[in-house]
Amino acid sequence: QVQFVESGGGLVQPGGSLRLSCAASTSRFAFSSFSMSWYRQVSGKERELVATITSARGTTIYADSVKGRFTISRDNAKKTMYLQMNSLKPEDTAVYYCNVAGGGLAWGQGTQVTVSS
Repeated sequence: QVQFVESGGGLVQPGGSLRLSCAASTSRFAFSSFSMSWYRQVSGKERELVATITSARGTTIYADSVKGRFTISRDNAKKTMYLQMNSLKPEDTAVYYCNVAGGGLAWGQGTQVTVSS
């Protein structure tokens, strides 16, 4: 079954930037046909929707907590989705996951983002 592979996380100081990437584990996944989302989860808390990008027009939707700081994008030719995160805050610290919009497919391992001085 399809699983997603997230990368690009790390340790960054407040105000810094990171760019996350997301790819499907199999090239057979019809990436361009799906609206895709980034999610994040802090240990002991519910997984939170961060941003969504639609399949057809690439319309983007953001959680209020990241609006104006994060940018979601996709490259359908590369079957890859990105999350550019700027002006990072300590409260952005979490494991970041990608999935189809609605989270209907298997979850990957995620990538840890830690914002700390």
